[in-house]
Amino acid sequence: MNKTENALLNKEQFGEDFLWGVSTAAFQIEGAHDADGKGASIWDVFTSKKGKIKNGDHALSACDFYNYYKNDIELIRELNIPNFRFSISWPRIMPTGIHPVNQSGIDHYNKIIDFLLECNIEPWVTLYHWDLPHALEEKGGWTNRESVSWFSAYTEVCAQHFGDRVKNWMVINEPSVFTGAGYFLGIHAPGRKGLTNYLKAMHHVTLSTAAGAKILREHVSGANIGTTFSCTHIEPETERPKDVEAAKRVDTLLNRTFIEPILGLGYPKNDLSVLKKLNNYILDDDLNNMAFDFDFIGLQCYTREIVKASLLTPYIGAELVSAEKRNVISTEMGWEVYPPALYHTIKRFNAYKNIKKIIITENGAAFPDEVKNGKVYDIRRTQYIRDHLEQLLKAKKDGYNVDGYFVWSLTDNFEWAEGYNARFGLIHIDFETQKRTIKQSGLWFRDFLAQSK
Repeated sequence: MNKTENALLNKEQFGEDFLWGVSTAAFQIEGAHDADGKGASIWDVFTSKKGKIKNGDHALSACDFYNYYKNDIELIRELNIPNFRFSISWPRIMPTGIHPVNQSGIDHYNKIIDFLLECNIEPWVTLYHWDLPHALEEKGGWTNRESVSWFSAYTEVCAQHFGDRVKNWMVINEPSVFTGAGYFLGIHAPGRKGLTNYLKAMHHVTLSTAAGAKILREHVSGANIGTTFSCTHIEPETERPKDVEAAKRVDTLLNRTFIEPILGLGYPKNDLSVLKKLNNYILDDDLNNMAFDFDFIGLQCYTREIVKASLLTPYIGAELVSAEKRNVISTEMGWEVYPPALYHTIKRFNAYKNIKKIIITENGAAFPDEVKNGKVYDIRRTQYIRDHLEQLLKAKKDGYNVDGYFVWSLTDNFEWAEGYNARFGLIHIDFETQKRTIKQSGLWFRDFLAQSK
């Protein structure tokens, strides 16, 4: 895409009904970790352990969105962003993960929802963005089949208290990431490891996704119900059969394992044999109970991965060839900047005939931003967003179904194991003073969204 074509990028090209938004997550922005009766989450506990988070960072205060929510929502309005995706903290609503309900938590989210609507910003709620109540982790967390009942009860509380005003819902965020990193590799909360933990968590999260969606359908009139998946465009390092097969296995794990069962297709066991071990945990009627007819599917795409065969990697026989090794342009996260990945991802998921609507619910980049003379010139992030929007527009012009785009993220935040090292925000946060500074990328997005015919 040359500079002249890029300069012609216009909001109107995407259509009047195209959804524009920005995404956040409760644990990453809220702070106020024990305020007003909130219980501990698995991430509160995980971040307190030495050596788990870069620089020993924690999220006790994070961006203090708990107290700055009005200020930040006003910034969303200033940036002309009409849709705001945020998550609800399960332990803020139900401190032990189960009843009783913490009324202060309900009151807090009611205030956020009401103020968003007052500002003419549509709330998009994610029910679960990784912050499982620690009290439930002590009972096995997602490895315990009871987690389906726990999550169902929590979903019902949210639906009953917020469903009169919130119509756009996402059930669970990126299940492949939090189960893989948290229950197999142990590098994210709760820090469990091993195949058994992973497979149990995978199956129970899949069941919970459908169960939560059914509860929303029952309790929220006119609900627009979706759930989100992290998606990565996968390519083999070479065309040698062993690399091609390795890429296929990685693609199955990262892109197919969670979405196919909710579409009624079952787990893709034939293309990743280790998934056959799920049979140990699948009970009668589970395959029917995993499926749900979602109104939309949220896809979260940032990069592509190059894969080669590796006999040293158990279960999957493959390894990723890092962006650093390939000497390609990458972000602070070490992710290759490769905008066509978004086009390929949209095309790929359009092949599933029973996906009604696709929304890109996260896309963005982390770069080392600095405030200079009161301004943040994050030119690379601006270019990243523009280049990815070009690919999205190309997908639309080629006839593929894609109906929205949410930037990750509104503000710099606590980026899980990376701590505060990786800044993704359209708005810079000074984590010592909580001063907000809109970055050049935020100003560009504001002006882009202000365009009219």
